[in-house]
Amino acid sequence: MFARLPHPYLLLVLTTLFWSGNMVIGRAIRDQVPPFSLAFWRWTIALALVLPLALPHLRAQGPLLRQHWLAVTVLGLLGIGGYNTLAYIGLQYTPATNAVLLNSFIPIATITLSWIFLKKHLLGVEWFGVLLSFVGVTSIVCRGDLNTLAQMSLNVGDLWMLAAVFTWALYTIGLQWRPPGVHPMLLLAAFTVVGLLALAPGYAWEIAQGQTIQVSTGSLAAIAYTGVFPGFLGYVFYNRAVGEVGASKASLFIHLMPVFGTLLSAIFLAEIPQPYHYAGISLIFAGIYLTTSSLPRAKTP
Repeated sequence: MFARLPHPYLLLVLTTLFWSGNMVIGRAIRDQVPPFSLAFWRWTIALALVLPLALPHLRAQGPLLRQHWLAVTVLGLLGIGGYNTLAYIGLQYTPATNAVLLNSFIPIATITLSWIFLKKHLLGVEWFGVLLSFVGVTSIVCRGDLNTLAQMSLNVGDLWMLAAVFTWALYTIGLQWRPPGVHPMLLLAAFTVVGLLALAPGYAWEIAQGQTIQVSTGSLAAIAYTGVFPGFLGYVFYNRAVGEVGASKASLFIHLMPVFGTLLSAIFLAEIPQPYHYAGISLIFAGIYLTTSSLPRAKTP
């Protein structure tokens, strides 16, 4: 099933669509579901979905997985236990505008860390594509008025989001060192187990503090969404795509999140897109095109 997934760029578009919904939900239910609780149950649901696909490979590939325990542990901590939890905490304190803008630094952080750790360089046209895409993001976030940026200030939520940004960038380039020969579903299951073990103390602390889930149809549906789409399918798609096109190109698709955020707001909140939305979306797609069309696709490791 995994080998027959479609084109990696389509997978990345779907992933950012799922993750955009995740950001909207994380902000919307912040008063009903505490951040560690949301992260813990999100990954519990994802693990339940991936286990039936992973367990058939455990006996044959378990020794190989144990041999690369350090890489599995680090990637599980970064990608499962780290990024989303830090983002959920940040969304408790920072407005959506700040969160989206800071999240859009992921491609730049990934490219910078790829240059530092992997010695990977982009061509001039690719750097221009990254810049063009970021300008498009900025135009959406600041609503076509640069004075909006001057009025923004960092708060504690923004610092949590920055930590999430660099955590995800490290996870993305760290996928270069995932154990070769291990089935992707077994690998995702291993990452998820590591992440859940890391999240369990934080979840227990929230319960001890009296921060529990306010059970309702809406909160349960929201948790289910985060587990199935951004959790299970999003990570399956993203891990596959990074192996195909590399960390720098894959991370650029994060710039689509403001695009999908705008569309989701129009559909579910009846917010009519403005001219600056269309301009920003055009710049984002132009930047992604320039960056993804200049180099041949990398082979899956």
